[in-house]
Amino acid sequence: MGAQQVRDGFEGLYGTAPEGVWAAPGRVNLIGEHTDYNDGFVMPFALPHTAVAAVSRRTDGVLRLHSADVEGGVVELRVDELTPGADRNWTAYPSGVVWALCEAGHAVTGADVHLTSTVPSGAGLSSSAALEIVVALALNDLFSLGLRGWQLARLCQRAENVYVGAPVGIMDQTASACCEAGHALFLDTRDLSQRQIPFDLAAEGMRLLVVDTQVEHSHSEGEYGKRRAGCEKGADLLGVDALRDVPYADLDAALARLGDEEEVRRLVRHIVTENERVERVVSLLESGETRAIGPVLVEGHASLRDDFRISCPELDLVVDTALAHGALGARMTGGGFGGSAIVLAEEPDVDAITKAVTEAFATAGFTTPRVFEAVPSPGAHRLH
Repeated sequence: MGAQQVRDGFEGLYGTAPEGVWAAPGRVNLIGEHTDYNDGFVMPFALPHTAVAAVSRRTDGVLRLHSADVEGGVVELRVDELTPGADRNWTAYPSGVVWALCEAGHAVTGADVHLTSTVPSGAGLSSSAALEIVVALALNDLFSLGLRGWQLARLCQRAENVYVGAPVGIMDQTASACCEAGHALFLDTRDLSQRQIPFDLAAEGMRLLVVDTQVEHSHSEGEYGKRRAGCEKGADLLGVDALRDVPYADLDAALARLGDEEEVRRLVRHIVTENERVERVVSLLESGETRAIGPVLVEGHASLRDDFRISCPELDLVVDTALAHGALGARMTGGGFGGSAIVLAEEPDVDAITKAVTEAFATAGFTTPRVFEAVPSPGAHRLH
């Protein structure tokens, strides 16, 4: 939905034009899965799919929220009554951002908000982070808060962790706020240092496909939290602040020290090897060896499937089928237990791979997947 349509929708709801319209993208993570809450490395890039918000300030402490994508009218809340855990609806994401801003000492005195999004929900493409960041950016501009992208990301992560109750890391919000078109974002989640790595596949005759399996996942469910707790246990047993501090060269010795803690050993092995994979992909891209990242993606999927154990039959089928039909690389992306996979392919092979994956899903009796090209796109910005 374009900026003008969102402006018109706002005016129809609230009887006046909005003060502005903003957009924030979903993201695909190229490599670096579940490393973010272990102080590790990640490498997302922004999608062209965005959450769009038309917003105006209020001075009476009232927050009015509406989504064009959800049935129902305007939801009216009071800023001073926002309470973590009290809202289990979609409104928890934007209202959580207002709560986090106020809790951090920023004077947000209310707002009228009208939202819509083209980021697929439940596909592991950070639809919730896009919703949070677009509201945060709008309020940052309207209330002249002076916050930078990484600061907005931190506040939005807190909103999702505390207000919504989902134990997510910092990657999704940072990607939505800080990515640049034509680049992947190499992010150190410990100190939030960033490097924009050129990633223009089309110029090299390649494409990156996203295959949304249509299997929805929920980060608020227990399995994600179990993995995070297991990683924290591993760090504690190894005497480090976070698994980021276990050197790849010392992995075997670290695993031996964990003894019969088999589940923890698997989690530790994934995180340590995944951080090394991120660094390898950065090195390959910077040296112009883009096609060589394909096998690294495949290694990452095997680790997520076998060590972290968060894949599912649909995700495995995408990866296996794509590789069997000429893909350079493929892996699941996102939190797991459903969601999407990515496929790196030569441009001439895209149609055949897409057809093969779709037919494989039909044969297996799975829901038809949604397949689209992922083009590295801009981070959050003002549209109007």
